[in-house]
Amino acid sequence: MSLDPVLRFLHIAGATLWVGGMFFAYVCLRPAAGTLLEPPQRLRLWRGVFARFLAWVWVAVVVIAASGAVMIAQVGMAAAPVHWHLMLGTGLLMIVIFVYVFAGPYGALRRAVDAQDWPAAGAALARIRQAVGLNLLLGVLTIAIATLGQLLR
Repeated sequence: MSLDPVLRFLHIAGATLWVGGMFFAYVCLRPAAGTLLEPPQRLRLWRGVFARFLAWVWVAVVVIAASGAVMIAQVGMAAAPVHWHLMLGTGLLMIVIFVYVFAGPYGALRRAVDAQDWPAAGAALARIRQAVGLNLLLGVLTIAIATLGQLLR
């Protein structure tokens, strides 16, 4: 029995969770929260949302990285298709950006909200928004590479 279908499922499920979550947060939740909630409530909402979502992103990152590493190891780095190398590059960049958000602005957001320092919390949220916007674009690019990459052959 081949593990390929299981590895692909895990890889795609992790990417779906991560990129889909960023799309929902950036395109749907952010505009609604911005128009319906005052800054203290909005910032508390984001603190709670990120506490849950970023925990799931850690799971997704581990699953995506592990499944991708196994799939590449099965064929060897030199024999892996070009689009796999491109996905690896964009995926690693996305992970770096995620770790930056988690270690930097998200920690600042948590501390500022807990201290009710709304200007500092707003500044941290703005940095998160920029990084998530970039990661969302990279995520869509990675999906394009994954699905259209065979055209590079």
